[in-house]
Amino acid sequence: MASAFASRHPRLMKVVKIGILVAVVVGVAIQFVPVKAIGSNPPARYKLDAPPEVEAIMRRACYDCHSNETKWPIYARIAPGSWLMARDITKGRSRMNISEWGDADADERQLDKENSWDQIEEGNMPKWFYVFPFHPAAKLSAADKATLKAWLLKDKKEKEKK
Repeated sequence: MASAFASRHPRLMKVVKIGILVAVVVGVAIQFVPVKAIGSNPPARYKLDAPPEVEAIMRRACYDCHSNETKWPIYARIAPGSWLMARDITKGRSRMNISEWGDADADERQLDKENSWDQIEEGNMPKWFYVFPFHPAAKLSAADKATLKAWLLKDKKEKEKK
């Protein structure tokens, strides 16, 4: 069937073959465009003061983008995915970096925690493209959300009582 199509449309087949060749050449060439952030992490400085179950959830669902402890999988070195990953992690760290909470006062950390809960509650975090298809374990269950909510909003509730 394919050969019948090729014999009737030789010009189209030539264009398709050239298109595939160009795509392969471009695909190989972009692998040589360096991405500085990939594979390296700044020093992790802040030890999260949270119960083990909270820390486990956060390490599973938050730390790759919101800490200096990103796990860089092998596919993070393949362009153009590496560019997207570097951009997302840089953006995530700029919005909230748990590793740098030691430089923030308690009010700043609490604001980060409250904003985190807002994002989780609205379904914005973790990002769907982080969860599927490569990190399905990062999907937060109802129990995970309840655990995070209790810890993230704990200090806020204690302040309101006073």
